[in-house]
Amino acid sequence: MTDELETIKESAKAAQEIAKTTSQVVGAGQKLGQFVAKFINGPLEQISGIVGDKLIYMRWERQVRLMKRADDFMKEINMTSPTREIPLKFAIPLMQAASLEEDDDLQDLFAKLLINAANEDSGVNIKRTYIDILERINPLEAQILDTIYSMPFKYTRHKALLTKDLPGRTDVVPDDPKLERKNPSPEVQLALANLAVLGCLSITKSLGGGQVMGSINQTLLGKKFIEACTLKKGDKSI
Repeated sequence: MTDELETIKESAKAAQEIAKTTSQVVGAGQKLGQFVAKFINGPLEQISGIVGDKLIYMRWERQVRLMKRADDFMKEINMTSPTREIPLKFAIPLMQAASLEEDDDLQDLFAKLLINAANEDSGVNIKRTYIDILERINPLEAQILDTIYSMPFKYTRHKALLTKDLPGRTDVVPDDPKLERKNPSPEVQLALANLAVLGCLSITKSLGGGQVMGSINQTLLGKKFIEACTLKKGDKSI
């Protein structure tokens, strides 16, 4: 009899825990539905259905962080609410990808992209490509892009940049062709190769057509991607 009572107690405790977890997930889902509704056009019932269908399996704690960071960034640029609606075909993939992103710095880039897309004064026209790039880069690659595009595009667009000190710094390739373009670490070389595939930079070609990993060039796509993920406040970037 005692064993049966213990089993019943344990079952009751398990049921309580399940109910508690379910309540947390449902509550987070409701908050997420309200959050999404701010950025896209449509009745709350429709938005809640979309959230239930598309985002229910995402990690709710990452959803909560995304919502908080988006609100933080809106406050930074003195936005009280979105001033431009985001089409569903951009909003849902963006939030799905952001909810799966476990690196805080990369998730912040998603949040900044979201706020720029919802800010009619940002000068950013959101592209599906920007979301794809964010999904496919890692923290090192994000650092490299930040370093590369800290150099003025107008000044460097026709000049190669040295890669040997990336991700920490880069310099314009010296005019002296005799100076050796030293390769960066193997890890950085692989990162550069991936960024080149994504169109965020181009790797210098040798006369024989091979890649010279010691130098790279900025690209228009890379420039626009970094701008889209950089928070805009008036004429300044954050």
